[in-house]
Amino acid sequence: MDQTLISAPQALRWLGMNPSSNLILVGPMGAGKTSIGKHLAARLGLVFVDADREIEAQTGASVAVIFDCEGEAGFRARERELLTQLLARSGQVLATGGGAVLDADNRRLLRERGFVVHLHADVSAQLARLARDRSRPLLQLKDRAAALHEHARTRAPLYAEVADLCYDTVGLSCTRAAALLSELLSERWQRTDTAPLDTGR
Repeated sequence: MDQTLISAPQALRWLGMNPSSNLILVGPMGAGKTSIGKHLAARLGLVFVDADREIEAQTGASVAVIFDCEGEAGFRARERELLTQLLARSGQVLATGGGAVLDADNRRLLRERGFVVHLHADVSAQLARLARDRSRPLLQLKDRAAALHEHARTRAPLYAEVADLCYDTVGLSCTRAAALLSELLSERWQRTDTAPLDTGR
């Protein structure tokens, strides 16, 4: 999928209509998927779901503990199963983990079951936002910048593959980013329902 990234605040490029009742946020850690997603869901009248928090709720363990006990492969297997469950639902804003796009089946599911927004943040912004974060297993390294650059190299093409829209969050507060994005989505996203589905939660 051809995709061009535009600087904030005009950081959105419409790549084509993708009718769906779900709005899915992908992107690197520190891009604002959870914080922006919560504000966005409130504005749009949708249920907000954070995939990583759902995994923790189901297992009773933090993502860090799952990585320690089962490794990244074990975590990714749980993530794949959870996304299948979550995307059987409708009427939600779903914040995915940064590595969810690594799995080809996940990428297919994301494209099929939602309108996908790639929230972008460059490495400098990520480092600033994650400076005090000690909870992310993939950042438990001496050289965080090198790790984030490597993630960007391997994952950016995968975000581009699934995304309908690309939005740069650098320089924007989460409330401002959500406000701008919701306005643009009102013109770009063809929602196929008008109210969130009861998830039974």
